[in-house]
Amino acid sequence: MSGPIDARLADLGLTLPEASAPAANYVSYVRSGDILYVSGQVSAENGSFLTGKIGADLTVEDGVHAARCCALSLLAQVRAACDGDLGRLKRVVKLTGFVNSTADFTDQPKVVNGASDLLVEVLGDMGRHARSAVSAAALPLGVAVEIEGIFEIA
Repeated sequence: MSGPIDARLADLGLTLPEASAPAANYVSYVRSGDILYVSGQVSAENGSFLTGKIGADLTVEDGVHAARCCALSLLAQVRAACDGDLGRLKRVVKLTGFVNSTADFTDQPKVVNGASDLLVEVLGDMGRHARSAVSAAALPLGVAVEIEGIFEIA
C-alpha cells in the first residue's frame, strides 16, 4: 500500500527495511486496543548490525545514524502490524532508547535524537513523542543502539 507516509519516506530518500522476525521466544509487536507495543529494534543497516560502543570506538554522529536506523526498523514493524498500511498510524506515543556507551559518556539523548528527529521529519507532529534515553554497558550482539516504541494505530 502507498499513502502519505510512504510518499514522505520516498521524498526523503528513505526505504524501510523488511520487518525482522524475533530472535527468541517473544513477538515483534503486541497490539492492545489502539496501542501497539514494538519490541526493541537494534541498529542495523542493509542486513548488517551497526556495532560498537559510543564514547570509545564510535562517535555521537555514529550513534545518531544507528538510532535513525532503529527508527526505520520501528516503522517497518508498525507497517507489518498494520497489514502494510502506514496510513493506520495515528501517532508515536513513546520511545525508549538504549545506547551502548562508556561509563563516562553522557550524551545519550543526543544519540537518541537521531530516531526522534527522523520520526518527526517523516511523520510531522504525529511523530512527536515522550522519550527515555539511557546508557547500557552492553547491548545484544554488540549493537550501538536499541530502541523500543509505543504507537497509537487505527
